[in-house]
Amino acid sequence: MSKVKQKNLGSDSSKTVIGEAKREVPNFKEHFKKFEQQMVIGGYSSSTLFCYGRAVAKVSLYWKRSLLELEPEQINDFLFALADQKGASSTYFKHTVYGLRFFYRLYGMDDQRIKLPIIRNTKKIIIVFSRQELKRLFKAPKSLKYRIILALIYSAGLRISELCNLQITDIDSDRMQIQVRNSKGNKNRYVILSAYILKGLRQYILENQPSVYLFNGRIKGQPLGTGSIQQSFRRSMIIAKINKEASVHTLRHSYATHLLEQGLDIVTIKELLGHSHIETTMRYLHVAKVNHVNAHSPLDTLYNKT
Repeated sequence: MSKVKQKNLGSDSSKTVIGEAKREVPNFKEHFKKFEQQMVIGGYSSSTLFCYGRAVAKVSLYWKRSLLELEPEQINDFLFALADQKGASSTYFKHTVYGLRFFYRLYGMDDQRIKLPIIRNTKKIIIVFSRQELKRLFKAPKSLKYRIILALIYSAGLRISELCNLQITDIDSDRMQIQVRNSKGNKNRYVILSAYILKGLRQYILENQPSVYLFNGRIKGQPLGTGSIQQSFRRSMIIAKINKEASVHTLRHSYATHLLEQGLDIVTIKELLGHSHIETTMRYLHVAKVNHVNAHSPLDTLYNKT
């Protein structure tokens, strides 16, 4: 069995990797067109398309060959190296397996050509920030833009992809709501717009003059990439002196947990988070007693003197 060297296995920008594979790997452009069409027809979200697309592009780029030309041994070697890589993301490994599985099924090769590993669901301990940690975290970024971004994710329980896809018109200051469109599972929902966030957003918009998307990338009119947010988050963790195995998604976990602790019922939290199944939301039921209160953003109570 050939050995895969520990190189170039990590997760890069989706668009960059897919574009590189289209240029450098023979027939990848044609294969990806079919891959993309079938995912759109199947109702998969844009974020799932990019996650799966990045994965198949990575494998193709590593071997510089079409996936249809790879031997099962080469696929398994790559997966082994990815799983064995120090600090590797289990989510990225899962996306790689799912992306490959989807690709090979398009060509009727899911059983005949390759046996991909079964992804087992493992129950992870949910990490949650304390109120004091959140205050330090939100003060850490030098840029107003990233202070607003981190606080907004927590204030509304957003996924990082949802934050990146927010458009200026999604902010409804009259009804104090944020429209989250084409989320996971292609669902739309409304979440609470925090009064603190609205004040900060007005200052941010005045200073930065964003176009189309609420948070532009390097080019106005184009959305901010998730990598920029993740980098800012990691720097802020260091500045805030928070020593937890946390990610940007920990802000969403903290949102749900703090609302439960403040008495909001589990069904309302399920709707605010955009979960399809109540069982997913039930993970946060590690608090003692839940009382019914009005839905609100936990950020609005963060700075209250109690």
